[in-house]
Amino acid sequence: MKFVNPKNDVAFRKIFGSQNKTNILISFLNAVLGLKDEKAIQSVRILNPYQTPKLEKLKTTILDVRATDERGVTFIVEMQISYTSGVRKRFAYYLAKAYSSQIKRGEDYPKLNQVFFIGVLDFVLFGRKKGAARPYLSRHQVLDTETHRQEFKDLELNFIELPNFDKKEHEVATLLEKWVYFIKHADDLDVIPEHADDPSLQDAYKTADQLGWSQDDLEAYEYRGMRIQDERGAITHAREEGRKEGHKEGHKEGHKEGHKEGHKEGHKEGHKEGREKGERHKAIEMACKMKVKGYNAVEIADLTDLTVEEIEAIELSE
Repeated sequence: MKFVNPKNDVAFRKIFGSQNKTNILISFLNAVLGLKDEKAIQSVRILNPYQTPKLEKLKTTILDVRATDERGVTFIVEMQISYTSGVRKRFAYYLAKAYSSQIKRGEDYPKLNQVFFIGVLDFVLFGRKKGAARPYLSRHQVLDTETHRQEFKDLELNFIELPNFDKKEHEVATLLEKWVYFIKHADDLDVIPEHADDPSLQDAYKTADQLGWSQDDLEAYEYRGMRIQDERGAITHAREEGRKEGHKEGHKEGHKEGHKEGHKEGHKEGHKEGREKGERHKAIEMACKMKVKGYNAVEIADLTDLTVEEIEAIELSE
């Protein structure tokens, strides 16, 4: 068997957005949202079912999957490959738009139902202290800041950060872990793993097998794969240029500030302190520039001596 890469948006939509295989999406949603027994989703209607995309109309942004269940609850699932400037606001916009579009002007607000957003990210969005474990799944709700009670239950965002999922095949245990493993590693496998004992998960692997794909689907998938590589190559180049510029400017400014402060203090310690102040000042300047260009806090921390917390404290409008 040769599986497609589920992180490719064409493959993602074909696997999770098929009206004929809604059991795949249902199993995934229940696993991510932790819904069991009477709370579990029983059926869904996919609002934008998969169709082979025209090559000339393939969007450069990731296509999402939208569905509603038997209770009228809306689910938005999006596979996002790369971090882009304003991505958090875009996620919030998707959630708010899906919520508000449920009713027309003049209709009753009680008709509004819950909306859940699930973002599957192939990058780290939320920073943590260096050395600390980073959870691969995070849930974001509207909570009372003092009681931490969820008083507004209609809106929720969930994020799966694939780089933070590091379990090996033999370590995977829960259904959620099996789904995340599938999304992250399917294209590296040539057989369905033994842990894939859920029928819907097995269907997902079978759907991901290229043997069952039409020529048009394969061409759209391969074309999108090339576009993704081009986008990632451009991002890698920009990061490398940023790294070189940061080191060059930091060294230059640090030497300048160090000399200035050292002369002022008149001794070796003053020179050292001045150099450190100059380097830190330049690091903050570089962090500001990189935030404007769309780098996230984790990426900036890797290229500067600043911590994630210091970077996130820098106030910039996206």
